[in-house]
Amino acid sequence: MRYCESPFSHQRRQTREVVIGDPARGGVVVGGDHPVVMQSMLTCDTMDTAACVQQTLELVAVGCQLVRITAPTVRDAANLKNIVAELRAQDCRVPIVADIHFKPEAALEAAQWVEVVRINPGNYADSKKFAVKEYTDGQYAAELKRIEEKFTPLVLLCRQLGRALRIGTNHGSLSDRIMNRFGDTPLGMVESALEFARVCRQHDFHNFKFSMKASNPKVMIECYRLLVARLNELGPDWNYPIHLGVTEAGEGEDGRIKSAIGIGSLLCDGLGDTIRVSLTEDSPREIEVCRDLLAQVPTLTTLDFDLRTSDLGFPFDPFTFTRRATPEIELADDVKCGGEQTVRVVVTRATWENVAPKISPKADVRPEAVFEDLNVCEVDPTQDFEINCDTQLVTVKDGVALPAVAAFRLLAARLKRLGRNNPILLKDCLSGTDFPPASPDSNLAGASTAPGRKPVSLEPKIALLRAAAVLGCLLADGIGDAILVRGEPGAGQSLRLAYNILQAVGCRSFKTDYVACPSCGRTLFNLQTVTAHIKARTEHLKGVKIAIMGCIVNGPGEMADADFGYVGGAPGKINLYVGKTPIKFNIPEAEAVDRLVDLIREHGKWVEPVSKEPALAF
Repeated sequence: MRYCESPFSHQRRQTREVVIGDPARGGVVVGGDHPVVMQSMLTCDTMDTAACVQQTLELVAVGCQLVRITAPTVRDAANLKNIVAELRAQDCRVPIVADIHFKPEAALEAAQWVEVVRINPGNYADSKKFAVKEYTDGQYAAELKRIEEKFTPLVLLCRQLGRALRIGTNHGSLSDRIMNRFGDTPLGMVESALEFARVCRQHDFHNFKFSMKASNPKVMIECYRLLVARLNELGPDWNYPIHLGVTEAGEGEDGRIKSAIGIGSLLCDGLGDTIRVSLTEDSPREIEVCRDLLAQVPTLTTLDFDLRTSDLGFPFDPFTFTRRATPEIELADDVKCGGEQTVRVVVTRATWENVAPKISPKADVRPEAVFEDLNVCEVDPTQDFEINCDTQLVTVKDGVALPAVAAFRLLAARLKRLGRNNPILLKDCLSGTDFPPASPDSNLAGASTAPGRKPVSLEPKIALLRAAAVLGCLLADGIGDAILVRGEPGAGQSLRLAYNILQAVGCRSFKTDYVACPSCGRTLFNLQTVTAHIKARTEHLKGVKIAIMGCIVNGPGEMADADFGYVGGAPGKINLYVGKTPIKFNIPEAEAVDRLVDLIREHGKWVEPVSKEPALAF
C-alpha cells in the first residue's frame, strides 16, 4: 500500500471536487486543484443567535472559509436556520458546517439549513458504552444494516438539497463494535469511515470528504496515511478529499507544535484539502496559524531539480510507528544516543555558551551535546557516499539543495541501501535561507550559508512551525536519534522548542502533558480559564498526562492514554476520570480542580511543587 507517490518529493494528491454551497456566491470547492481551505469553529452556545453571528463574522474577517457550529440537539439544529438567515441578511456567504454527534434527527434538521453536515461514525448510529462483546460475522453484518438504515435518510436528503457531508472519525469516539473488531487502532478509524462512505456510494452520493482526527499527532499521521492508502486500493473513483486536524491540541506553543507536526507533515506529503488548527484559544487565532502553516509548505517541499529515487523504497513503515534500529553510541560525556536511548538534544556552541551559565544542575531542559564537538559525518544524500562504521553519527550537510524532510528520508534510505544503521542527527533546516545569520544573540555562529544568498531571519512563530513540521514528521517516521534546532535564533527559545517538539511527538516527557479540547457550543465550562487553573496547580508534575475536556463527546476515548481526565458532565458539574474510567461524578465546578489534585494524590502521582529555579531567558 502507498499513501503518496514518493516520500522524497512532494506531489499533491489528486482528489475529486466537493462543492460546498454556491461557489459563485461565497461557497467553496474543496479538492481538485483548488487551494487548501481554512476552517474553524464557534465557541458559543448555538441557541445564542447573536453570538453565533458575531463570532462567524469575526472569523470571516480574518480569512476563515468554512465555519463549523455544533448542533447537539434538534433544537440547536433548528436554530441554525436563524443563524444562517441573519448571516445572509448581513451579506455573509461563508458556508456553515453543522457538527453532529449522537442524534441522527439533529443531522436531518441541520441539513435543511447549512451547506455541510459533519457526522462522526463512532456515535452517529453506533454506540459507545465501553462494552466488550464478540461479534460473529452475522451479528456484525446486522449492525452494518442497522447503520445503513439510520444513515441513508441523511444521505438522500443531502443529495436532494445539494449539501456536502464530512465523515469524520475521532480516535476518542470509536464505537464499541469497531473497538471489539479492530481495537483502538488507525485501522479501526479507517474502517469506521469506510462503512459510512459505502452507504453514500450505494445511493450515488459523492459530495463528501473524510477526516481522521486524534490528539496524538503520531496516531493522527498514521490514520490519514492508512486512509489514503486504502482509498487508493479501492480504486481511482475513491479519490475523496480529506480534512486534516489534530484534535485537542491544546493552547499556546504546545498546541501549535502538535498541529504543525500532524497537519504540517501530511501537507508536506501532498495530503489535505481542508484544515483546522484546534486551539484552546479564541477561534480567530486558529486561522492565523492555519495561514502561517500553509505558507510554509512550498519552502519545506520545493525541489530545484528532478530527484530520481525510483530504486529506493520507503525508509520507514508509513502505517505503524517503529523507531529506526541503530547501535548505541557515545554522544558526549555521560550522554549516549541511538539504540534504546531517548532522542537527544544537540545545540551549537554559540547556544551552549549562552545558556549553560543559566542552567541549574537539576534542570530538565538542558543541552546534551555541542554540535561542533561531535564526531559527526555530514553527507550529501543525493550523491554516493561511504560510511566506514556504524558507530559514527551521521547527518545531512548544510547547503544540500533538498528540503530537510526529503533530505533526511533520503539519507535513511541510502544508509539502508549501504547496509548501515548509523544513528542520525536531524536538523530543522539545511539552507542558509532557512535560518538567520550568526549574531551575538543567535545560536548560529559559524553556520554555513548558500553562496550568494542572504540569510533570512524568521519570526519566532514561523521558526516554531517549520521546526515542528520538519522534525516532528521525521520523528513520527521513526527517523532520528538526536535533533538540532537552528531556525529559531534565540538560544533559550531554540532549546525549549527542541524539548517541546520531542514531548509533542511522544519521544520524551520532561513536563506535564495536557490534552485540552478547543471550546464549542457543547462545552460545559470556560475551557481557557479552567485549563489555566489546572496548569497552575499541576504544571510541575513531570511525566503526568492530564486531559481537559469540555464535554463527553470525545472525553473518555481521547483520555485513553491520559493519566487523569477533567470532563464537563453537566452545567456546573465535572466528572473526573482515571484513564478512560470515570471515578467521581457531578463534582461542583468550584471544587473540581481541588478534587482533581486529590485524585492525582490518591494514585501516587502527586509531588509537592518546589521553588522554581531561575528560568532561562526564553
